Amino acid sequence: MKQLIAVLAVSGLASTALGDARARVFHASPDAPNVDVYVNDGLAFGNLAFGLSTAYASLPGADYNFKVRPAGLDNPVVIDADASLASGVDYTIAAIGTLGGGTLAPLILIDDNSLNADFARVRFVHASPDAPAVDIAVQGGPVLFSSIAFADFGNYLNVGPGSYDLEVRVAGTTNVVLSLAGITFDANTVYTVWALGFAASPGGPGLSAAITVDAVIPAPGAIGLLAAAGLLAARRRR
Repeated sequence: MKQLIAVLAVSGLASTALGDARARVFHASPDAPNVDVYVNDGLAFGNLAFGLSTAYASLPGADYNFKVRPAGLDNPVVIDADASLASGVDYTIAAIGTLGGGTLAPLILIDDNSLNADFARVRFVHASPDAPAVDIAVQGGPVLFSSIAFADFGNYLNVGPGSYDLEVRVAGTTNVVLSLAGITFDANTVYTVWALGFAASPGGPGLSAAITVDAVIPAPGAIGLLAAAGLLAARRRR
């Protein structure tokens, strides 16, 4: 069944660029195999594994059809969705939910990849299909994101550069369901923290976190532009 992707906007500028849209895909379905992603029926990203992101790809601002299939197969089409991408805007299209439960669906986010010279910029996306709403807190410190439910996100925060021990807690409680020790955030860098996997379901990947580096200023002399590479920076499991 074809779906119309709902675009979840975030505050602030999505991009300072005036050119093409940029889109990447994040595989967040814990029971789905590696997948191929097609844009207007052409293969765009191949063999994407759970918990990983593609790099951003540039596309002219326009209407597009996105299809997701098990890697190397023509059928079944597990996601078939249409979306309008605007020029100069960055997007993350996440495959969330479960294949076995029939809830696999796209979640499209507008990415604000503007940089701050003094802070890291961090957001949180809840993509664990059976986990309750959660808070993200610094161990012994403040709560950064409150009461984020599955398929929802916490908007960008400015976070001082440094190393943090983070906790994922059941919302409104001190019950820690996942500990993330030694997470480093750098200034002039944009991150997305993802909650992934199953909180309770046996036989699948357990509750975990992934952190994507969405935008960063490359070191002088670096080969290639690292900005918005969408690389997996950290992944922690209980």
